[in-house]
Amino acid sequence: MNATPPFIYLHGFNSSSQAAKAAELRAFLQSQGLPEPQVPQLSHWPAEAISSACNLIEASPQAPVLVGSSLGGFYATWLAAHYGLKAVLINPAVRVWRLMEDRLGIDIDNPYTGERYQLTAEHVTQLRDLYVASLPQPQQFLVLLQTGDETLDYREAAEYYQHCQLRIEEGGNHRFDGFLSHCPALLAFARS
Repeated sequence: MNATPPFIYLHGFNSSSQAAKAAELRAFLQSQGLPEPQVPQLSHWPAEAISSACNLIEASPQAPVLVGSSLGGFYATWLAAHYGLKAVLINPAVRVWRLMEDRLGIDIDNPYTGERYQLTAEHVTQLRDLYVASLPQPQQFLVLLQTGDETLDYREAAEYYQHCQLRIEEGGNHRFDGFLSHCPALLAFARS
């Protein structure tokens, strides 16, 4: 069996380091006798979120595997491409700035952190700057999609990540029902 690399989990938009999937991944890794994933609380500013994730990656004694959900999947894509890392993406956002453009000026309350902020054109610019037009190493990605995602159109991700290891499940939702049942495959991918 190959050694298990450390994991970094990147949560989605307006979520937190206490995200349910992060807790499920933490519990799964503990059940395998493995260290907990690092789960940073990401800023609502994309540039700051990426900077904090870069700091964790660069401080890691071993190349980590990234796990990202939704907006965290978008970030994990940029980070994996930039550092040559493996990434597991769960219902990832692809061109996420397009969703934000329709919400400019809206006040956002993060129910997990109590933070209140407003989406601005600078958020859109920072997100657009992180878009990876072409994946340099698609074999480095495991992508989990559910067709019932009510927030993102899974077909956009299916097309963008078509050359990656892609698993598409019928039904489900944006949260990704049954994530825990995919953790053994996630671990096998990380060790491969």
